Amino acid sequence: MSKIMLVEDDNSLREIYSIRLTAEGYVIVSAGDGEEALAMAVKERPDLIISDVMMPKISGFDMLDILRSTPETKDIKVIMMTALSSEDQRARGEHLGADRYLVKSQVGIEDVVNVVHEVLGDRASDGTIQANVATAAGAAGAASAAGVAAMPGAGTSAVPGAAPAAAPTPVGGAAANGAGAVTAEPMNEGVALTIPREPNAGL
Repeated sequence: MSKIMLVEDDNSLREIYSIRLTAEGYVIVSAGDGEEALAMAVKERPDLIISDVMMPKISGFDMLDILRSTPETKDIKVIMMTALSSEDQRARGEHLGADRYLVKSQVGIEDVVNVVHEVLGDRASDGTIQANVATAAGAAGAASAAGVAAMPGAGTSAVPGAAPAAAPTPVGGAAANGAGAVTAEPMNEGVALTIPREPNAGL
């Protein structure tokens, strides 16, 4: 499971991205400025850092420059997110080694999520998230098994000598008539169905 560090001095925005990326299955750690982020990057070793540019103490650009010149953090992938939309700023970010440079006014949260998957390379060609495939398959299998176990009479036919399971009541209700048949009246139908059965057969 990949770990992402969010570096953003806006608490509300940081919380929004944290909740959305957690829903994608990522482990999230957060920092409020570049100085805190540098210390956490060495300690936490995240797979990806998503950072604002304009922050107190150390800017996102300065933080990126230090990350790329530090052996322990030089290979961490970095997405820069900023309100600075000029080409000069974009070029600076790319020159310093940003893997992606996103302008906040030009992208929504789902765009950011898609870029995260692209940078981390954890989305399969069919659009599924590779890290969650095994988990999802296991959950589906467990749900299927639980559904079979909950079915009336499930599994009784495999036990030698076991009494046959009682037949489920037909939709609309059923009753045995004097001729040894079961008469069922399906819902929303005006015609009664008569199903012959063998004498002395269990319902």
